[in-house]
Amino acid sequence: MDEIDEIYNKLGGIISKDEFLERVNEKIELMSGLCDKKTAAMLVAHDLGVTDTGRDITKVADITADMGNVNFIAKVMSVFPVREFNRNDGSIGKVGNLIVADETGSIRLTLWDDKADMIMTKSIIAGQNVQVSGYAKEGYSGIEVNVGRNGVLIRTDEVVEAALKSQKIKDIKDGMGDINISGRVLDIWDVKTFARKDGSEGRVCNILIGDDTGKIRVTLWDDKSDFTKELNIDDSVVIINGYARENNFSQQVEIQVGTHSVIKKADTAVEYAETFVPIADIVPEEVYSIKGAVSGLGELREFTRDDGSLSMVSNIYVSDDSGRIRVALWAENATLVDELDIDTPIQIIDAFAKSGWNDEVELSVGNRSRVVIL
Repeated sequence: MDEIDEIYNKLGGIISKDEFLERVNEKIELMSGLCDKKTAAMLVAHDLGVTDTGRDITKVADITADMGNVNFIAKVMSVFPVREFNRNDGSIGKVGNLIVADETGSIRLTLWDDKADMIMTKSIIAGQNVQVSGYAKEGYSGIEVNVGRNGVLIRTDEVVEAALKSQKIKDIKDGMGDINISGRVLDIWDVKTFARKDGSEGRVCNILIGDDTGKIRVTLWDDKSDFTKELNIDDSVVIINGYARENNFSQQVEIQVGTHSVIKKADTAVEYAETFVPIADIVPEEVYSIKGAVSGLGELREFTRDDGSLSMVSNIYVSDDSGRIRVALWAENATLVDELDIDTPIQIIDAFAKSGWNDEVELSVGNRSRVVIL
């Protein structure tokens, strides 16, 4: 066995012998003949994250942006669509992304050109275990590994116990990226269309999810909004690679699910219990959920908004053991007054408290609120 074969054998089969020799020859040509074949073979092995003592396997949690070439084994958790782009030289490039994980954590892979083709041809799919050799760097939402022409992404038979780092709803902050979270679906809004600045049509939909630490609104963009067609209240969902952003209107942080995110039904149910506040404890300028019984009913009234559109409002009173409060039902919620009677058990979810007539505190039920008639 010659020295070149010995170096190749230490790669552990992460690339074929023919591809290895092709890269060795390319390295010699790149170095303008300033290195011999053995040196070129060692350089290629180093590019693949392999030392002269064998494979140098790194755990995902240990990968840092300054490591350069890294070699690791992981399970494919999510696969994102490939997009094309124009290079400065006029050629067409391709890029795709994967989320992969081992037992220590998860990381994004960015695949370029022929490696991105593996997504398009479904050579790489979620659930596969893969050997990866690529270049670690700081990406848009944290550390990522780029796999290009000189990188390696192949299937492996090695067993991988994958673990996605996940967050709880109470820990979500504005500007966070790479959010992996599970929640129970509490509400689903209709899909809306809108016109983008370039004239194309976009789609957006919101759902509300909760876990044992709280609840949060989730915004699904474009194709992701189609997911709501197969979704029901109380389903449990998993979100992978979402990002958090404060809503300019409500000033509340929401999770965004876009092109580089995944949302799917969860295999296990997520526990959630609504927190109800006694009516006597309600103060203005906060959002509350209450439960009690209807103790007063007003009439449905139509009115004209400042923009000339028509809307509706009705008022009810709700009482519990601690007190009584006026509740204003707006728009579509206003018609619920016709379904209610005195002493009807009711829950008002996520209503905004404000000062009303005679500075008395009242609740406002808008499009971000829910009314549950028990």
